[in-house]
Amino acid sequence: MTTTTIRIEDELKARVSAAAARAGQTAHAFILEAIARTVEQAERDAAFQELAEARWAHLLTSGKSVGWDEAKVWLEARGRGEMPARPRARKVGMGKAGG
Repeated sequence: MTTTTIRIEDELKARVSAAAARAGQTAHAFILEAIARTVEQAERDAAFQELAEARWAHLLTSGKSVGWDEAKVWLEARGRGEMPARPRARKVGMGKAGG
């Protein structure tokens, strides 16, 4: 394990100490947990962005997509615990936006 030194303003240090005490943790444990959560969120964000870019590239290549109305009906049914058939992707116009 390595050691990292950080400098924080006195006000933030006091806030961290107070929040840690309310959580029943030491300031050190509270900071480590906060760092871990932030790193995990950054990793999830990066994975989501990567997936979105791959799906966008696939859309541009195939020209196929599912319309929002169909997707919404499908998602609502899934939310109710139903297992509807997936909507079929179809070719969509890929013209200029706003044009």
